[in-house]
Amino acid sequence: MKKALNLLGLMVRAGKVVTGEDLIIKSIREDKLNLLLIAIDCGKNTTKKLCDKAEYYNVKVLTCFTTEEISNAIGKNNRVAIGITDIGFSRKLVEIVNQGGFIDDGKD
Repeated sequence: MKKALNLLGLMVRAGKVVTGEDLIIKSIREDKLNLLLIAIDCGKNTTKKLCDKAEYYNVKVLTCFTTEEISNAIGKNNRVAIGITDIGFSRKLVEIVNQGGFIDDGKD
């Protein structure tokens, strides 16, 4: 889990993350997002709104981590969703998550 969350922190420092529902939707519409990360404990209405918008504009969606984990990783409070604008970071995060990097197995 630390590997993926550390990568989120690196993305923020690199300026490749968009937070806030309105900014995420604006970025999706402007074709600036490569990946949308939604917390597993995000509200049903917010999840549906963001997923529908992402699906319409062909943006990949990952649902993993809790709100607390995402917020701590990026250094901001109460973030249920973040948009990633960089294609390289997006691919690496998907790769880590697909390899089980979001599961707390105590190894990393």
